[in-house]
Amino acid sequence: MIAKTDRDQRPVAGNEPTPTPFAPAAPGEVTIYRDVSLIDGTGAPVRHGMAVVTDGPTIKAVVPDRELGASDLSGAETVDLSGAFLLPGLIDTHQHLSTPPNRAQAEEAMRRQVYGGITAIREMAGDLRQMADLERAALLGEIPGPDICSAALMAGPSFFDDPRTWQVSQGATPGAVPWMQAIEEKTDLRLAVALARGTGAVAIKVYADLDPSLVARITAEAHRQGMYVWAHAAVFPAMPGEVVAAGVDVVSHAHMLAYHLSGLRPASYRGQRAHLAEVYQRFLDAPADASDDLFAAMRERGTILDATASVVGRIPLSPPEAAGLAEDVLRRLIDRARRAGVTISAGTDYEPPAGEPYPSLHDELHHLVHAMGMPPEEVVRAATLSGAAAMGREETTGSVHPGKLANLLVVEGDPHEDIDQLRRIVTTVKRGRRHDRADYPEKAQG
Repeated sequence: MIAKTDRDQRPVAGNEPTPTPFAPAAPGEVTIYRDVSLIDGTGAPVRHGMAVVTDGPTIKAVVPDRELGASDLSGAETVDLSGAFLLPGLIDTHQHLSTPPNRAQAEEAMRRQVYGGITAIREMAGDLRQMADLERAALLGEIPGPDICSAALMAGPSFFDDPRTWQVSQGATPGAVPWMQAIEEKTDLRLAVALARGTGAVAIKVYADLDPSLVARITAEAHRQGMYVWAHAAVFPAMPGEVVAAGVDVVSHAHMLAYHLSGLRPASYRGQRAHLAEVYQRFLDAPADASDDLFAAMRERGTILDATASVVGRIPLSPPEAAGLAEDVLRRLIDRARRAGVTISAGTDYEPPAGEPYPSLHDELHHLVHAMGMPPEEVVRAATLSGAAAMGREETTGSVHPGKLANLLVVEGDPHEDIDQLRRIVTTVKRGRRHDRADYPEKAQG
């Protein structure tokens, strides 16, 4: 028997892959970003006069610029960034690019994201048939776009008359497809999670109309099969404390945490908004330490909060008085969470229409600083290393350290001083490949 060699696995002549314009840089392509002011994503102070060396898709070295020698510079491309600030690529931890599925719109949004500084997103459920192909295309560089980590949705059967579930299940039955499953007590969860894994999803999104015991069982089985669990902060009838106690990895929508103190338990997910004004008022009237137990549990378990603060102001709330209370409630919840040591990530849950020059994440970051009172350096961390942790990718991205992916953002000014400096983009580096802002089509920049 002749043993197979690597040669046996190579494409035959004429079948070599076609080069792609946005492909990750190849190993051996060395670039040195010189004389930068470095924000490494960990929350550490800015370090001036630094050099970041990338080799192909990864970071090779991070050193003071003055320590570079002739041997370091030989054969490398050098990029002089004197006066500029370099930080990790941004991460949006709450997107829905495939609800409803529209390939052209999704590609344009992904182009805007990567040229707008975003190198990774969490796709929080949708038509994962389309997302699997978009994820592949962006990874290989067939199209410009961020890396994508997708979730397959699980909810109670009563949720699946929602029109969005029909949009993302076209050609099949909502609730009976691997990327969007109706779960009840008799469901074989081992099979349900295995089907979800087969879509390419890395996580289960626990969404609506599930009681605490089912949330806990789904979470345990997903973890057993190596998947993350991302949930709404309350999925009704399961309440925030019960969702956290179930062991989920990330909870989304900070405003929903107010239900923890409300004493009100809606029987279904749709029933929540009828009580919002009362829920918010009860939270505001409660002692400041009344939610300490919830945040302590989140800190101890490592539960990440995907805040999605700015989206609340974009959603009409009923009754109207709920809208008037929402921002004050959100500000207090986020402040208590961060002071308790809960990790907060930056997610948006929306994307602006075509023609807008920047992705929605920039509005979220501005909102977190100027409306929610978070210090800019904490917001930068929320959009970098904390975002990577929310995806389960903190070992490979989210900070500027040797061995991690060369996912970087270069801006003109210091976002620790002014968060809106993140809009003054020089270039985004995704897996070692530069996407210069100057190359973003003028018609798309507005």
